[in-house]
Amino acid sequence: MMSGKLIFVTGGIRSGKSAFAEEITFRLGEKVTYLATAQVLDEEMRFRIEQHRERRPDSWITLEEPINVTEAIIKQGKKCEVIMLDCLTIFISNLMIYEEQRIGKVTQKEMRNGILGEISNLAKAAKKAAAHVVIVSNEVGLTLVSDNYLGRMYQELVGAANQIVAGLADEAYLVVAGHPIDLKKGFI
Repeated sequence: MMSGKLIFVTGGIRSGKSAFAEEITFRLGEKVTYLATAQVLDEEMRFRIEQHRERRPDSWITLEEPINVTEAIIKQGKKCEVIMLDCLTIFISNLMIYEEQRIGKVTQKEMRNGILGEISNLAKAAKKAAAHVVIVSNEVGLTLVSDNYLGRMYQELVGAANQIVAGLADEAYLVVAGHPIDLKKGFI
């Protein structure tokens, strides 16, 4: 069985990365699973999720999965032509909260190793999937360094996770002001 492409799309907050990823997804196939990691926690999040829903075709299946994302990719990769995961950064945030609640107080090293291990498994599953997989993530390395411990840990995890996924991806893009830059062409 042939595997689909793994495509990574990153950019700053409100950069147009999700809209660009949706364009790619639309071109890759008609049978699409939109894998959403966000949970509605407040009215602002509800509004942003609704904006995303309005852009997507009604034919796309939406699967909301905040934690078991790797398993969802494995399962959905057999059922559809394209999976669009939006987004990796919220998934990492969900994992940080989950790990803290599941285990209790964990060291930074334990949390880092556990979460990056999960991201590595996710990227490998996406690479092997029969479906094309488009993964969206925020680029947090261009912002100020957080002034608190959890914020710095989050930035470190997202930066490392983005490198893992981009490293395995067939295509990788950075979206700035709505314009995608191909990260794989011309780079060593």
